[in-house]
Amino acid sequence: MSTPLALGVDVGGTNIRLAVVDPEGSIGGRSQQNARLSRHDAGDPAAAAVLVLDMLEQSIAPVLAEHDDIIGVGIGFPGFFDAHRGLLHSSPNIPGLNEFPLAAELAKRLAIPVHVGNDAALAALGEFRFGTGRGASSLLHLTLGTGIGGGAIIEGRPYTGDGGMALEVGHLHVAPEDRICGCGSLGCMESWASASAVAERFSEASGMAADAREVARLADTGDAQAIAVLHDAGRILGRGIAEIAKLLDIRQVSISGGLSGAWKHFAPAMQHEIDARLLPPQVGKIVVQRSRLGDDAGILGAAASVFTQS
Repeated sequence: MSTPLALGVDVGGTNIRLAVVDPEGSIGGRSQQNARLSRHDAGDPAAAAVLVLDMLEQSIAPVLAEHDDIIGVGIGFPGFFDAHRGLLHSSPNIPGLNEFPLAAELAKRLAIPVHVGNDAALAALGEFRFGTGRGASSLLHLTLGTGIGGGAIIEGRPYTGDGGMALEVGHLHVAPEDRICGCGSLGCMESWASASAVAERFSEASGMAADAREVARLADTGDAQAIAVLHDAGRILGRGIAEIAKLLDIRQVSISGGLSGAWKHFAPAMQHEIDARLLPPQVGKIVVQRSRLGDDAGILGAAASVFTQS
């Protein structure tokens, strides 16, 4: 009998990344398609739903046609999900697409089981099963990109909460209340410590446009403003991680995403803030590591969700 395979799909605002994965996390084939979801021009929710389904079907169907052993498709999608039902409550990339049964509708089109979840939550599953969290009982995973996503595996099982939306860590109120977050609140962690926030704060301070990667490069050269912005991001991350650790007592933490490339500039401030804010018995026991899987965490987690469901 051949080894069962899963198709892991990681959906971003500009591209869709796909990989065929076996139960041990080995990737047998990759592909990438342009998505342009963040620039869609569908004028109403029904049109947006068709656009998303068409785009996913066109990306996934050719891969399924090439592999007879794929038993299901797992998709990490940016947005607020009811993970229990595969229901997309809303997505920052697709305004107007609300309460949409993405998993069920796509499964009808593809004639194969489909599991859909928040991209960061599935990245946590990938990191737990195949990366930094392998061998641990629990793991907290953060993704530092346009926003800050999160997921937790507790005693070997993904924790999604009663409504499937647990671990929206980017919206913890641990930052100064001087910036409005995309969710409409003030003081959210991602308004200071996401890759996009770092770029924005640096540009405001320096008058020079730069993305997070450029800010990290400038910090490497000793640029004081770049170093200060990344140090601030580390402090805010540390506050958020400490609060989560006090609540859930998870000792293993992994971090991925675009901002993780600036690890050496923000990690010391992050660790200092964690130790300063933990309960005394926890100090020194929270291990925070950069992801071993990098950009593959989401794809591998999406694939792992298929094996978990089957």
